[in-house]
Amino acid sequence: MTISHQATSPRAGSAAASAPPHLAIVLVSLAMGGFAIGTTEFASMSLLPFFAADLGIDEPTAGHAISAYALGVVLGAPLIAVLGARFARRTQLLALMAVFALGNALTALAPGYGSMIAARFLSGLPHGAYFGIAALVAASLVPQHRRSQAVGQVMLGLTSATIIGVPLANLIGQAVGWRASFGLVSVLALLTILLCALFAPRDRAGSSDPLRELGALRSGRVWITLAIGAIGFGGMFAVYTYLATTLIEVTKVSPTVIPFFLAVFGIGATLGNLFVPRFADRALMPTAGVILLFAAVALMVFPLAAGNPWLLAADVFAIGASVSLGAILQTRLMDVAGDAQALAAALNHSAFNTANALGPFLGGLAIREGLGWTSTGPVGAALALLGLLIWAIAARDTGPARVTSRRDAGSPTKAPTAPAAGVGS
Repeated sequence: MTISHQATSPRAGSAAASAPPHLAIVLVSLAMGGFAIGTTEFASMSLLPFFAADLGIDEPTAGHAISAYALGVVLGAPLIAVLGARFARRTQLLALMAVFALGNALTALAPGYGSMIAARFLSGLPHGAYFGIAALVAASLVPQHRRSQAVGQVMLGLTSATIIGVPLANLIGQAVGWRASFGLVSVLALLTILLCALFAPRDRAGSSDPLRELGALRSGRVWITLAIGAIGFGGMFAVYTYLATTLIEVTKVSPTVIPFFLAVFGIGATLGNLFVPRFADRALMPTAGVILLFAAVALMVFPLAAGNPWLLAADVFAIGASVSLGAILQTRLMDVAGDAQALAAALNHSAFNTANALGPFLGGLAIREGLGWTSTGPVGAALALLGLLIWAIAARDTGPARVTSRRDAGSPTKAPTAPAAGVGS
């Protein structure tokens, strides 16, 4: 399957929108990378008590491994997006997954705390750029009004990882050892390389100018969209990072039950990514505001539900559903980034992982101050409400979209219904 530069230009909108062969297989191939990334990102949090004990460090110190991964994403996403502007998207996908496979293999083999920190940083470098490029590829295959759904389906790889990959990695970590869990992620990355090599569109080398990509950094609309995710998403990570310990210390469940709660979170995230983007395609920013308010309520309820496993399961499901905000903000960035589509798409995941560093850090501070494991809920709610405040400022900007480079925006102006049926079904 070949996608040419001309096929995605405004003058060839119909050609770009014609359904490529095996559209569903392309989306599944892209989503497999998300599955591998989601497994390592969230499993590392659930495995925190186990590798902390093995490395002889306390859990807040072990949490630095999570922050190191997040830092890799924050730095790697914009850097790789700019440096890779002249490379074909398919080539970038394959190279990014190769680095990701190496980073997780080194994590599995890390002999000590320092080497693990370095390996997690390396693992995080390709994360944001991969999701950014995958989102642009998916959006380029469908009509403009289906972009949120296409991006959401790519993100299903990440959310389905929280149903299957993370609980499986946690079970393997408990039964065999945490190192085997990261080895599993490396294998998933190699599988993604194979699928993308077979099915990802064979596009031409990128025509973007790295300096033009950097133009996204001059846009206030881009920065405020990124701020919504960087702050608003932090609440979910504040709770999720310490969920396993909260279940053991507060809910008083057996460690063997932890994968069940991780799967419940994943089901909420997956269903959110399936259904919420359908509303976002009709009312993008209002949907984002509703999700932030919904997340704030769910996080505030967390301390009240933590004592009862069934109530906690319901609340964890609700918190998981708020992950759908990621696909919404990704589409918003496509609308406001102008020609700098690749950089803006990657920066969305820098923002996401800024939240991944900020939430656990603030939650850990609350715990260290003696406020208890459930204090992560109010901390998270405060972050979600702050994100809602930033959203309110962004929502006042009702100016037109500034997507001007159709090769990068990946969205034809007019499209027949064929690809829409493939993605929207």
